[in-house]
Amino acid sequence: MPDVVIRAATVGDLETIADFNARLAEETEDTSLDRQTVRQGVRALLSDRTRGAYYVACADGRMIGQIMHTREWSDWRNGDIWWIQSVYVHPAHRRRGVFRSLYAHLKALAEADPRVVGLRLYVELDNHAAQATYQGLGMTRARYQVMQHLFVDD
Repeated sequence: MPDVVIRAATVGDLETIADFNARLAEETEDTSLDRQTVRQGVRALLSDRTRGAYYVACADGRMIGQIMHTREWSDWRNGDIWWIQSVYVHPAHRRRGVFRSLYAHLKALAEADPRVVGLRLYVELDNHAAQATYQGLGMTRARYQVMQHLFVDD
């Protein structure tokens, strides 16, 4: 596999990130997202670093994976928890360490920032392969179950 370069995403990556997000929803939740809404959401995050950031994995000049984080303030810990979201690796590049590289990059950035007190993510309850991957990277199962009340259609 060619060398993988991890870098901060730019607005020039918007279309690929939006496409990867739509593929992610189809693969993991059998959901078709409105592409225009996804583009607007990606653009909003890329335009406002206070919301979070995307990082992309590239090989041979092409984007092959992505990871995004958003911020949650923890008053209990007096710092930010970065929520990992929108993780996607192109199928042709899976099982080759791309996600591991993306995660290591994000974790190093978080550890270097004294305002960040931890990383979290949510994972489908029946996605045992993903859970094993995250545990293999040192993440532990939290004592919480995510609840939601969405105000937009899925």
